[in-house]
Amino acid sequence: MFGIIRPCRHRLSERLQASWMAHLCGLCLALRDDHGQLARTATNYDGLIISVLVEAQSAKDDPSGRRTAGPCPLRGMRTASVAKGEGARLAAAVSLTLASVKIRDHVEDGDGVFARRPVAAGARAVTRRWDRRSAGSASVVGFDTAVLLDAAARQGELERGLEPGGSVLLVTEPTESATSAAFAHTAALSGRPGNAAPLAEAGRLFGRLAHLLDAAEDQAEDAAGGAWNPLTATGTDRAEAERLCRDAVHGIRLALREVELTDRALVHVLLAHETERAVERVFGPASHTAACKTRTAPGGGDTATAPAGSNPYQSPPRHDPNQAPPAGPGAPVPPWVPQGPGFSPPGTPPPHRRNLLAGCAVWALMACTCQLMCCDHNDPFSREHRTGWCARQNCDCGCGDCSGCGDCFQCCQCCGDGGCCDGCDCGCDGCDCGGCNC
Repeated sequence: MFGIIRPCRHRLSERLQASWMAHLCGLCLALRDDHGQLARTATNYDGLIISVLVEAQSAKDDPSGRRTAGPCPLRGMRTASVAKGEGARLAAAVSLTLASVKIRDHVEDGDGVFARRPVAAGARAVTRRWDRRSAGSASVVGFDTAVLLDAAARQGELERGLEPGGSVLLVTEPTESATSAAFAHTAALSGRPGNAAPLAEAGRLFGRLAHLLDAAEDQAEDAAGGAWNPLTATGTDRAEAERLCRDAVHGIRLALREVELTDRALVHVLLAHETERAVERVFGPASHTAACKTRTAPGGGDTATAPAGSNPYQSPPRHDPNQAPPAGPGAPVPPWVPQGPGFSPPGTPPPHRRNLLAGCAVWALMACTCQLMCCDHNDPFSREHRTGWCARQNCDCGCGDCSGCGDCFQCCQCCGDGGCCDGCDCGCDGCDCGGCNC
């Protein structure tokens, strides 16, 4: 998996997490069905945004956009509802074309194993086959992948002819044009031609953002290896690159406000919030982000002086040791009682531990089906809740076990008053944060 959009699963509601996985699995299966098993290596997080945009502009709750997929090791050998149709097919064609371009660049630059002649020859054959297949599948949904290939060809010409001190935006232009065309075509597939212009603008800025973040992230490595880097070649310092990235995030948010969507929750989270997190992942938090948590609390007072219970960032009430614990399954749980994944409700007996033989048998079964690596599961011995290794590696919300992050409060507060999410229009409903009860 690669791409700048990497939402931590704990930042998404249950509905949005299910939708995100449906599009991710749908892209992977569309690549397999249209282009073969090897093409599944082109699955990427940014490409599935195409599928998300198509569905978000289509009729709400349309059952024709989903199908039930069979068991998969990465889902712990479980079935799942996945995206299908023109959106998934367009996302697959775009992803395969861009993966082909990426491999071709590695071959031309002689990166790593691609410096070996047999590997380079095999990679060139793969890229030619992928170019043909992606062009064929894209034509079925009315998209011409020549736009992407022409942009890639222009990219090489610009890099070779770029003079020292030139504008870095000249280098990002081909990427901007490619993503702009892909985003705009989702409006045609959805029958909403009025969305084409704002989506083209959002796609253009997303391409700029992806190119600049990739350059900033690889700058030190490129310098050590003597590879060409747009920031170094144009003399663009990191402060200017960060400014351009944050301006692109702001522009994407403004463009999304002009797009007519039937369900904007996931689109908004991915393109308005996760893009900013991508910038922070590369450059660090913006200087005004810390002020986000001290903005006006839901009750109207400042968070530093708001009454207890109105601000999720306040410390919980002090536990009185003389107070009796809650009784009965329906009794309210005090704030000092641990809750969430990994904790048992008050009064619930701990799960019965398996013996060594049974635990080893269950462990072997779960290991063979990848549940230990990729899924939330119960420990094969203690039966306690555990998070899969893959999920832990992809989690970057900085909240320890990631439960109770408080992102809903930040989203509603900061976006609602035009603060650090300047230009957002999410609100609690748009962010699907369930009334800010994180």
